[in-house]
Amino acid sequence: MSDWFFKQGGRDKISGLLGLDAKIDSTLSEAWSWIRNVWNAASTFFARFHLTGWKRLLNEFASEGLTLGAGGFVVMFALAIPAFNEFDEGRFLTGQFSVKFLDKDGTEIGKRGILHNDAVPLEEIPESVIKATLATEDRRFFEHYGIDVLGTIRALVENMRANDVVQGGSSLTQQLAKNLFLSSERSLDRKIKELFLSFLLESRFTKREILKMYLDRAYMGGGAFGVEAASQFYFGKSVREVTLAEAAVLGGLYKAPTKYAPHINLPASRARANEVLHNLVEAGFYTAAEVHEARLNPAKIVDSRSTDSPDWFLDYAFEEVQRIAQGMGQYVLTARTTIDLNVQKAADNAIVPFVRQRGRGLRLNSGALVAMETNGAVRAMVGGPDYGESQFNRAVHARRQPGSSFKVYVYATALEKGYKPTTIVRDASRSCGRWSPSNYGGRGGSGARMPLWSALARSLNTVAAELSFAVGRENVIDMTKRLGITGIRKTCSMALGDYGISPLEHTGGIATFANGGKSARPFAILELYNSRGELLYSRDRDEPEPAQIVKREVAEGVNWMMNKVVTEGTAKRAQLEFTNVSGKTGTSSGPKDVWFVGFTGRYVASVWLGNDDNRPMAHGNTGGQLAAPIWHDFMAVAHRSMNIPTIPGLEPHPVQIAEQQRIAALRATDPALAAQLSGEAEAAAKMSNKLPEAARDALRRVATDLRKAAGLPPPDSGKPADGKPPLPGGTAPGSGNRPGDRADAPFGVDRPAGANATGTRAF
Repeated sequence: MSDWFFKQGGRDKISGLLGLDAKIDSTLSEAWSWIRNVWNAASTFFARFHLTGWKRLLNEFASEGLTLGAGGFVVMFALAIPAFNEFDEGRFLTGQFSVKFLDKDGTEIGKRGILHNDAVPLEEIPESVIKATLATEDRRFFEHYGIDVLGTIRALVENMRANDVVQGGSSLTQQLAKNLFLSSERSLDRKIKELFLSFLLESRFTKREILKMYLDRAYMGGGAFGVEAASQFYFGKSVREVTLAEAAVLGGLYKAPTKYAPHINLPASRARANEVLHNLVEAGFYTAAEVHEARLNPAKIVDSRSTDSPDWFLDYAFEEVQRIAQGMGQYVLTARTTIDLNVQKAADNAIVPFVRQRGRGLRLNSGALVAMETNGAVRAMVGGPDYGESQFNRAVHARRQPGSSFKVYVYATALEKGYKPTTIVRDASRSCGRWSPSNYGGRGGSGARMPLWSALARSLNTVAAELSFAVGRENVIDMTKRLGITGIRKTCSMALGDYGISPLEHTGGIATFANGGKSARPFAILELYNSRGELLYSRDRDEPEPAQIVKREVAEGVNWMMNKVVTEGTAKRAQLEFTNVSGKTGTSSGPKDVWFVGFTGRYVASVWLGNDDNRPMAHGNTGGQLAAPIWHDFMAVAHRSMNIPTIPGLEPHPVQIAEQQRIAALRATDPALAAQLSGEAEAAAKMSNKLPEAARDALRRVATDLRKAAGLPPPDSGKPADGKPPLPGGTAPGSGNRPGDRADAPFGVDRPAGANATGTRAF
């Protein structure tokens, strides 16, 4: 057998394997020897750098410093990322747009854009205004790089002496960063962002540019932004012409414009102006003799604008205008908006005094309210308790946990999947990972059986969570996306509203059910005109008809269940005596947020209360106890007519039935008044506006022929049919026209001769 093995070449194979083994061994041995030689050579080389004594100690300190510095750089970079994400030049470089805003009836309500804050170059702003600003807000502005360390230390010492906040340590750049990018919440996170944004502004812009932006964009009270707008508002003249006394008034407004605004509190304004004059002397900008005249002759105030400027709404509408007008090549615009100033006043009176008067006791400092019609037309908006203190619009941009008010979307999804309001469910739910739902007060489900509507009325967390598992959380997310709500994620507790949504989104989502299931995306702009009065955009003309995104029977079922929440559940304080109400309360854990979102047949509104820094409020605060009464008070004033449409899915309210009977009786005696009360006149005007131009021309020709046949003068002749002389400007008595009207002009912009009061042309 061995002969056979060797004959097959076995000897050669063994020799080859042995040779390979020897080669591997020798290679490894040589490599090890080389490594040892290199190590010894390196050790010999670096031995000459061996340090002892004080040199070694210094080296250790340097090494540790580099290590800590590298670690600190990583930490600083991590902290800077959120601040850099907040930096958006679009927020303050407002582009070329300048917009005049009108309310729904054509009354001017305010302006936004470049003309209200960039009109005066820095070189033309008086020295007294600049010095008053620097002496009061940041005397070392031209010496620091965004952060005034000495000023901050001085403010801390003074505050410790007074045991109160008597001085602010923020530099002018820090204030600009806060005004442009951040809210006014007092938190470490906000201060860190403010710090990095200040450095970023200092690196991107010169000191003169930063000073100009501050002077142009600081809120000065009364809806005025910047020293030029404030000078026009308070003194009726350009900032170029202000005196030292007037400059002192402007310099005192930055700290608290609503507190020191002269049209609100003149004594406080004059006391603050004296402080500014003292600061000018203390800073060495003026002598005591130079400011003496200004002390003896304080500034005279000329209040030339309405103090009830709907600033939150204007900011929101300006964002919408920029989106609509993008790419049109038109920059000086007039926008007719959806706002109703009477409804806006009711909103302001409902929420602002509540936060100011009761906020401290309830441990809350902020709130928001959004009101719209069931088609999404925003009628009122309150984005916070004090626009002068913070221009951050909580109604639009704050994303807060909706709590149990989110359950409406879960129940709506369940109805889409075949559930009925009367379907029997159990007060129990399965676990999801380590999480198990519990009802208000920390108790688990009782296991009791009840109809679906009762579970919503009692706001049972267990039932809502189980429904989300049963119908599929993906389907709940799909429902919210259809309703215009973004950012909801699939989590175990999503049915309880664990992800933030804005009050505006929430209101628009609920409005879809209020109108019977049609899309109700919020909007603020009805028409947009250029500087020549030409119509650039009309919502009726340019936007598609709202789609049916939820089946009507589903919307009706949701509305019926939400009505039970108000009549038999957690929202009894939202009931109105004159109409039906459907709605849902919401309270997040903490509690950190309380909500009520609800609707009548005419208005949909949401109320949110909480803290800007997300601190918990007083224990026991709920949406039913706090938000629902505010909603009730607002709605009680906002409804000026009892001719309120019926909520889909509900029976008409007795008051609405009586109102319809009254209108029917009026048709025989006063058809015009009956049409006004029923809204038919407004509907007719809308239909007239939507006629194609060819149809309008045809109707004009028919009307002209009929007038000729009747022996009447043409409508543009300026001769009234009754033979009476025309009014000055060629306006016939009772025509509703105004002198100097131009074609296709908006409310508040000149209209053509022959245009009636609603903006439609007379035929």
